[in-house]
Amino acid sequence: MTEDDRIAAVLDDVGPRLRRVRRDRGVTLAELSADTGISVSTLSRLESGQRKPSLELLLPLARAHQVPLDELVGAPAVGDPRVRAKPIVRHGRTMYPLTRQPGGLQAYKIVQERTSEPPEPRVHEGYEWLYVLSGRLRLILGENDVVMGAGEAAEFDTRVPHWFGPAGDQPVEFLSLYGPQGERMHVRARPKKSG
Repeated sequence: MTEDDRIAAVLDDVGPRLRRVRRDRGVTLAELSADTGISVSTLSRLESGQRKPSLELLLPLARAHQVPLDELVGAPAVGDPRVRAKPIVRHGRTMYPLTRQPGGLQAYKIVQERTSEPPEPRVHEGYEWLYVLSGRLRLILGENDVVMGAGEAAEFDTRVPHWFGPAGDQPVEFLSLYGPQGERMHVRARPKKSG
């Protein structure tokens, strides 16, 4: 079925739908004509399919019947509106992209399973910010080796040797904001009240 065929089928169904809505409300063609300013003969031809519906005719009818316009035209149901990002899986780490634009600041939700591989700190251009959602995250940053819990955050220049992963046997879930050009995150806090 072509797009033109689909449109024609939707338009062919409008007339019977208009008649059904009017009858369900117990309104005569004359009463509807008085409410909308559309002649009885035009309303009759719309309902019988002898006249194609137009926006100028459908809007006052929707208002008179107190129904959304898509109910009169039988608009197809909108599909699932949820965005489902495809996860990236590498070495026990599942990364869900939260940003879609290339370059610039990138955001990921990451779930990292326990790993048996020893930490291998690495360096690259950029700046990173981590926020732990659940579990415990081990962060090796230069000479520092820290364990972070839920609600804790860290930020660092990625030119410093670094590695992060689960601290212990349980997975860790965290957010990562990464700026490949060294963009830094900005946290705003309320100013101190002057006393």
